[in-house]
Amino acid sequence: MSIHEVEINALQGGSADLRQYRGKAVLVVNVASKCGLTPQYAGLERLHERYAARGFTVLGVPCNQFMGQEPRTSEEIAEFCSATYGVTFPMTEKAEVNGGGRHALYDGLVPTPDAGGHTGDIRWNFEKFLVAPDGTVAARFAPQTEPDAAEVVAAIESNLPA
Repeated sequence: MSIHEVEINALQGGSADLRQYRGKAVLVVNVASKCGLTPQYAGLERLHERYAARGFTVLGVPCNQFMGQEPRTSEEIAEFCSATYGVTFPMTEKAEVNGGGRHALYDGLVPTPDAGGHTGDIRWNFEKFLVAPDGTVAARFAPQTEPDAAEVVAAIESNLPA
């Protein structure tokens, strides 16, 4: 599955145009602003800043499916992320990651197992998928795995474009 062919809108409207990520490593993360894991935004932004010049980006996907922890509008999400965590990485529109309304982006991501063998439904906010430059899923990380964890950084570094 290549995420590059999936259509999804940007947080602030218009197409997110995932084709722009061909040849780049992308960490796709379902995010929420009222979750105990929300401080991970800071670590995600540090990763984005650290590796952006080397062909990497974080792609945030706001989701309100876990105890209603992302009730904000697109404008409120953008303001919260910028003002609270200095987020500069791109974000998509709110999307469902589980169930019958699961977005096509997540249809292609969830079959990938994490290190513990979990596949299928997203367990909580801040589950992470590393997409290789060719658009295939290279790794999956549990929500509680911090963005700067050694295994995340190692996976990113091994998937940066040559």
